[in-house]
Amino acid sequence: MQGLPGNRRRIYLMRHAQVSYFDASGNPYDPRSVPLTPAGRDQARAAAEMLGGVPFDLALCSGLARTVETARIVLGERTLPLAEEHRLKEVRAGRLREIPPEHQEREIAYAYETAHDPDGAFIRGEAWRDLATRVHAAWNDLLARDDWRTALVVAHDGVNRVLLTHVIGADIAAIKAFEQDPACVNIIEVDLNAGRLERAFLRAVNIAPYNLTRHDQPLMVMEKIYRDYRARG
Repeated sequence: MQGLPGNRRRIYLMRHAQVSYFDASGNPYDPRSVPLTPAGRDQARAAAEMLGGVPFDLALCSGLARTVETARIVLGERTLPLAEEHRLKEVRAGRLREIPPEHQEREIAYAYETAHDPDGAFIRGEAWRDLATRVHAAWNDLLARDDWRTALVVAHDGVNRVLLTHVIGADIAAIKAFEQDPACVNIIEVDLNAGRLERAFLRAVNIAPYNLTRHDQPLMVMEKIYRDYRARG
């Protein structure tokens, strides 16, 4: 790759690869420790192959097991240390079993539809405004660092949506429009001048190296999570 212009930096923002959030009885696993599925590891390896020639000089993840595992697969034999940025942890949901069955599809499958509400929250859990506050703070601190030009950041569906809407200058309500498939890659570029952000833009969004056309993938991420929950409940 030709060198980036002198004041330009590039962030390869990924969502972690596939995990299973529910056991055979429909009970949710502890989201802090769920590992990748075998299919998820294949997805991460496909991303690693696509990004094999990228000269990362910074690697961050949220610290949750699924982002750590994804990032380590993508980094491969690189000796670059993997740092954890806990403000990039996934948005926290409430207790699914407390949602009446007649409301579950609307509140789980279409959870991001509530982001326009100033008092809205993700599945009766973390408030959208609180998610945005912590994610934006992590983003600002990343841009303030002067020790990288090309970064790998592995985070989560909701977190990535917040970052993508922030980059284009949209309100958080726009997160419902940014699908983030497992192990997807987004490419964000920023121009900085003396530490000040001059511009930010999206070069690519939601690339799934293992299935570029999505020909057999009609469901959105949250629709699939809802169906998995209902099928096992």
